[in-house]
Amino acid sequence: MPHANAPLSELGRLRLARCVVEDGWPVRRAAERFQVSPTTAQRWADRYRAEGRAGMADRSSRPVRQPGLTPRRTVRKIVHLRRSKGLGPAMIAGRLGMHASTVHRVLRREGLPRLADTDRATREPIRRYEWPRPGELVHVDIKKLGNIPDGGGARIHGQLIGHAHRRDTTTTRGVGYKPVIGYSYVHTAIDDHSRLAYSEVLPDQTGLTAARFWVRAHS
Repeated sequence: MPHANAPLSELGRLRLARCVVEDGWPVRRAAERFQVSPTTAQRWADRYRAEGRAGMADRSSRPVRQPGLTPRRTVRKIVHLRRSKGLGPAMIAGRLGMHASTVHRVLRREGLPRLADTDRATREPIRRYEWPRPGELVHVDIKKLGNIPDGGGARIHGQLIGHAHRRDTTTTRGVGYKPVIGYSYVHTAIDDHSRLAYSEVLPDQTGLTAARFWVRAHS
C-alpha cells in the first residue's frame, strides 16, 4: 500500500520510470508529465533500472541501525511491570530511572493498551461490543437530579431545602422567597454503533413522558 503522502501509486511510478528508461524521455519532461519533482522522477527511474518493477514498491523508512533504541532487556522489564503491577508510564519510569515519555513510547511500540482501556482485575483489554449499523440498538436511561435554587442549595438556604427535596414539593423560607426545588429527570438515548447521544431535561419520568421522549429522539 503506497504511503499516504505519496504523489504516485506503484503503477504511476512504473509508468514514469518506463517513460524515462524505455521510451527515452528526459527526466524533467517525465517529472512535469507526472507532476513530481525531477529528483523524484530520477529516483524511480534509477530503481527501475536496478530492480525492475519490484523496485516501485514502498520501502520501510526505519533506519538499519538504531543505537539509541531502548535495550530489549529494559523493554522486557517495562512490559513486565505493566502486566504484573498495572503501573503507568510515570511509575514505571520512576522505578527504572527513565523518562516517562520513553516508557510511553515503548508501551505503544509493544502494542500494550492504555490502563483506561484494560480491566483492572485481569489486565486484559476491554472488548467493547458494538452493533454493526446505526439504529439497530439504542440504550435509553433516565437520571434523577435534584434542582438547585438560585444562589445555592442547603448550605446557603438551610436544611429546609433538603427536607423539601425529600418531599419532592415546593416550600418557602422567608417573605417572598420561593426557591425552585424538587427534581428534574434527564432522559437520554444513545445509539450503540455511533455512540451518538440525545438528551432532554423533563419534569418527570412517567411512562407517557418517556414514550413522548422516545418519539422525539427517534425522529
